[in-house]
Amino acid sequence: MASINSKALVVLLIIGMAAIPALGNSSGPPYLNQDGDLTVKYGCSCHNNGATSERAVVMITSVPIMYDLDESYQLTIKVADSLTLSGGDGNTKAGFLLSSENLGTFTWTEDEDIRIAADSDGDISHSETDSDGIWIVTWTAPSEDVGTINFWLVGNSVDGGGVPDTEDYWNLLAFSISPPGTISEDESGAILSTRTISVGDYDSLFLLEETDAQKEAKRQEAIANRIYQQGNLFYWFSLTALIVGAVVQREVLERKYDEGPEHLALELAYPQAIRQAAVSVISFVVAVRWLAEDSVLEFPPRALLDPEAQNVTDLTSFVIGFTFLFSAWFAYAVYRTILAARAKPKVKDLL
Repeated sequence: MASINSKALVVLLIIGMAAIPALGNSSGPPYLNQDGDLTVKYGCSCHNNGATSERAVVMITSVPIMYDLDESYQLTIKVADSLTLSGGDGNTKAGFLLSSENLGTFTWTEDEDIRIAADSDGDISHSETDSDGIWIVTWTAPSEDVGTINFWLVGNSVDGGGVPDTEDYWNLLAFSISPPGTISEDESGAILSTRTISVGDYDSLFLLEETDAQKEAKRQEAIANRIYQQGNLFYWFSLTALIVGAVVQREVLERKYDEGPEHLALELAYPQAIRQAAVSVISFVVAVRWLAEDSVLEFPPRALLDPEAQNVTDLTSFVIGFTFLFSAWFAYAVYRTILAARAKPKVKDLL
């Protein structure tokens, strides 16, 4: 009995550990590309056969000409497919990687899908591919004069297929901010104002202006979506906890009162356990594959609606989580089948 319990515990532990990367894995770009070069300086060597594309519009706004010591500047990064910006049917997902060579610090609010880039101390990147390709970050200048600070920004616009192919486009730009005192205060305000730096298809670079009302509407929509997602998370987490708690309670009570599942003949137990194990393994593999892919599971499918339809629900996290739970449940069913096969037969089982 102890051996069976240990095996069941190991199975559930492995499933739980396999699900942990779902919370921590990032689809952000690697620090080094496939050629071993810095991605932020030399770009991506896998998307679009390693070549830059004018289809990828990469833009950063509110960049100062000169920095002041310990001063903070709010920067807006925009990455998009120029075809989508001009109203066509182009890519709708985007990502970025930004570096200042660890000069100054980057900060951002919790609702931004941003993280410290992998294998880097100060570079930042997206933590999830973004549907609008807009990220707002704050860069705080160093507390001492370190001279001219160089920045590198690389962005990619992808089709969401989960495979780096020729339909994914990327572009990069570099810019610098001058040290304090290099521009006198009596120079024109235009020179001292912030600037927008961009690269990509020229016709699409200036289609990004938003009114205050549009910005506020997006902010309110982001708040509503965050509350909705958090509510769903707590609901399904609570439901899963109740199910697991009920299962644990039954196991405890059965051991306390020396009870268990009824006897099951071996000729029935073997095929039943094999079917249950197969369902568990298949469900686990499907869940892991969905987790590794960048595709989105929506209902109703967007292919059946207008591409710009808003009345669709993103079920990706729910479906992946449910599939992992489904796999764990059938793994537990295998354990119960083994217990039933080893249970002592009663008189009615022998008749």
